Amino acid sequence: MFRRTFWFTSGVAAGVWATTKVNRKLRQLTPESLAATAANKALETGRRVKDRAVGFALDVRDNMAQREAELNDALGIDEDPGLPAPRRHAVIENNRSSPKYIENTTYSHNRNEDH
Repeated sequence: MFRRTFWFTSGVAAGVWATTKVNRKLRQLTPESLAATAANKALETGRRVKDRAVGFALDVRDNMAQREAELNDALGIDEDPGLPAPRRHAVIENNRSSPKYIENTTYSHNRNEDH
C-alpha cells in the first residue's frame, strides 16, 4: 500500500512539474513575449554598441591630441597661441545716400500681377 502511494505521489509531482515547464515555455513563445524579448535584446545591443563607440571616440581623441603634441614639438609650434582673431562680417548698407537707392521706386513681388 505504501509503495502504491509513493509511486502515485511521484507521478503526480512529475506531471505537475512537466505541466509547469510546458506552460512556461508556451508563455515564452507567445508573440507578445517574443516581441518584448527582441526589444530587450535590441536595447541591450544598442547600449553595448554605444558604450564601445564612446570608448573608441575617446581613444581616438586622446591619440589625436598625443599626435598633435608630437607634431607641434617636431615643428616647434607653440601649443597655446591664444584665441584666433574674431571674424569680421561685411555689412551692406541700404540708405538714401547710396548710389543704388532710387527714390520713388516701388517694386511688386507678386508673381500673379500682370506686368
